[in-house]
Formats: sequence, C-alpha cells, structure tokens
Amino acid sequence: MKVKINSLSDLMTALNNPTPTNLELQTSILCPYTIVLPVGFSLTGIDQEKCIISFNNGDGIGLTANNEVANLIIQTSPDNRAIYTLSNYPDLGTLTLKKLTVSGQIQILTRAGTLKTKLIASDVDVVACDARRYCEQPQKYGVNVFQGAFTVYNFNSDPDSVIHATLTNISLGRKGAPVIGSGLFICGFGDNGGWVLADKITTGDIFSNGMLPYGQPDMITAGVFIVNGTKVENITHHGSITTYGVNDMVLDTWGYVKKWVAEKPITSYGPSGIGFVNFGTVDEFEARDKVETFGLGARGFNQYDGTVGTAVFHSITTHGNGSIGMQFSKPVGNIEVKHGVVTYGAEGQTLVKGVIMTLPADAISVKAGGEIKELKISGGIKTYGDNVHSYHVEGGIVHKIDVQGGVDANGEGSFAVAVTDNGETPLTDIVAVSKHGIAVQISGSKVSDRTGLSAKGKKGGVVESI
Repeated sequence: MKVKINSLSDLMTALNNPTPTNLELQTSILCPYTIVLPVGFSLTGIDQEKCIISFNNGDGIGLTANNEVANLIIQTSPDNRAIYTLSNYPDLGTLTLKKLTVSGQIQILTRAGTLKTKLIASDVDVVACDARRYCEQPQKYGVNVFQGAFTVYNFNSDPDSVIHATLTNISLGRKGAPVIGSGLFICGFGDNGGWVLADKITTGDIFSNGMLPYGQPDMITAGVFIVNGTKVENITHHGSITTYGVNDMVLDTWGYVKKWVAEKPITSYGPSGIGFVNFGTVDEFEARDKVETFGLGARGFNQYDGTVGTAVFHSITTHGNGSIGMQFSKPVGNIEVKHGVVTYGAEGQTLVKGVIMTLPADAISVKAGGEIKELKISGGIKTYGDNVHSYHVEGGIVHKIDVQGGVDANGEGSFAVAVTDNGETPLTDIVAVSKHGIAVQISGSKVSDRTGLSAKGKKGGVVESI
C-alpha cells in the first residue's frame, strides 16, 4: 500500500494506518518531534533533491522492524540521531537504508530482547554528526570508544543475538568539516556474545575528528572502527580515510576481518592518531595508497594484540616526534611495504594501551612478543630524527627480511640497525648507513645471517656488545 505525503498532517495520519504502508513524500516537511515507523512501514521520497524531512526539536526517524527509509535528505541537529532503532522485538526483520543524505547520527543499536536483525544500507552520506554524547561505549585495552556517525551496535550480551549487515558506499563528513566522534563504528557486545556479522562493507570518503582533549589517556575514536564482537568478510575503502583529532585512529580493529583493502590515502593529522592499528585478527590487509601521519606520537601501523596474516602497504610516512613507522608486539605473517618506511620525528609522547608513554620515532620496531614471519621492504627504511632507530629488533623475532634501498639513519646519535634485548633477526644483504651515529648495534642478541651486510656509521660500523 502506498500513500502520498504532502504535509505533516498527512504524515501523522498515515502513521496511524494499521496496515503496513509505503509513505511517499512528495515535498519537504518539518517535523517538530520524532516519528516512529510502525512494523512494515517505509518512508521514501519521490525526488531526493526536493524531499527533505527535518526535525528541529530532537531525534528523527525511529525504526521498529521491517522498515525502509530511502531517497531522502534527513536533517536533525548534528548531535541528535537522524535514524535510530526503537524496539526490542526478538526479530527486527530487515532494516533498509538507501540513497540518503543525512545530518545527525545513524544509530542501529539493538538491546536485550532482540536476537535477530538484518541491516542493508547503500549510498548513505552523513554530512554532519556529533556522536560523543551516547553512553553505550565499548571498553577494552584501558580505553573507551565513542560511537560514530554511522553506528551499528549489538548491545545485547546474549551469545545468540546477531546483526547481519551489508553496507555499501557509506560516506561520512567532508574534507575540513569532519564528523565528530568516530566515523564508521561497527560493534558487538563483547568477545563472547552479541555479534555483528558483515559480509560486505564499502565506503567512499570518510573524515572524522574525535574532539578529545590532548593528554586524554582513556578515550579513543577512529575513522573506521571494527570493534570486538564483530566479524567482517570484506571491507573495501574506495575513498580516502582521514582523521583530525587526538587519539583518533584512522583504521582500528578489535574484531575479525577476513579481507581489508584501502584504495586511497590513509591520513591522520592529530596526536596519537595511528594509521592502522590492529588488536584483532585480520587475514589480509592491503593499503594501495600511502599511509601518512602528522601528529605527535602518531604511528603508521601497530600490531598490539591478535595478528595479521598478510599485510601489504604502499608506503608509510610519519612526521611527529614519537611517531613510529611500524611497531610489532605480537606475531604476524608476511609484511610488505612497496615504497619505503620513513619517519621524520625524534622522541615524543604517544598513547599506548591507555597510557601516555615517551617513545622514539623508530621506523621499524619489533618489541618482545613481536614476531614477523617475513618482512619485505622496497624503497628503503629511513629516519631523520635524532636518537632514533631505523630498524630495531628489541626482544622480538624476525625470521626473514628483504630490504631494497638500504637502511638509513640521518639524525644525530641515531642507529640504522639495532638488535637488542635478546632480539633475533637475519641481516642478509642489508646496507646500513648512519650519518651521525652507529650503523649496526648488536647487543645480547642473535643475528642468524649477516651475509652481505654492509655498515657505515660516523660513530662506528658494526658494534657488538654482550
């Protein structure tokens, strides 16, 4: 059944229809209060350009079950919800969002009582949003996470509860006008129950700013956050992903992703904003364009927990003090960087698992517990800051390494290669140059193969100490 809607009066009358109805807007409407779509109802616009439904006193459209919202411009205050769930039926059926331009948060959040939901969203553009005020926040690794402009959150701890999601062509914010809080936020209740299972996620451009104060140790946000309780088959970013804020990761996961591809640049401008940080499990990751960070302590890639099977990067460049290029604290598989790893900073403060620490801007850092099956880097490893390491195996293990383009340390007192604290690595065919420091330092560690090692440093070539 279809009903044409030409006024607020028409809309309110049609919402009382006992029969599931397609409410088709013919024009723009201002609503002084939120509306709720009954089970089976849909709200669509006859022409997206002229069909604007706006809400000037609160949230926008509440969904119950088997609803569709399509072909509309929806406007609320950015800190309100433009679309949200408002029921706890055991089965919410299929919720469909398509061809929408939105101001305000999209929040698909299910609670106790709801066991099954299917979400299909396509061609959704959230222009403006501030998602910081919602108290439902995941907590792990010493931090809380703000929700995002587009939030899918299973807040039911029942291990049998699940949201099945397919999200295509999701765009958030604008260059220079990011959404506030996280961007795309996909979250289950926890590690053991309340799941979000996504078969496909694709995005356009995403711009976000967490708006966290500098020095805040226990809150984070991300441009794209795949939180725990989430399993994703395939993520592809067709647009750039950019974050501007403190502790504002670009890509972050505590969950599971089978295949993750970023086709455009991954960029962070804020302090402690990491390009890609993995606490979960990612089978395959590929960044086909540059990963670049500019803020203090803003690292390029971090493997803190879980693992990644294969990761291929175009290039990694960091500019801030304390901004490590790549750091590994857990075992991983094959890591490749096609156009080099470069850091420009020296020592500086950065956020590590909810604690502000001081770290040198090493290009490659393999910590105790970190283990790399194979590390392949073309285009060289380079640092420009003082008292840093270009390649530092600090208690970790690298089984195989292939570096084309040399390992260079350009800063005062910096090391091109350092293997310390029981670290293990081959140094096969490594060309290590330190212009103002030591080329190679081996201290209480194991170098399995140094065939073809070339070392040149102002303060020494190969320095070994036990």
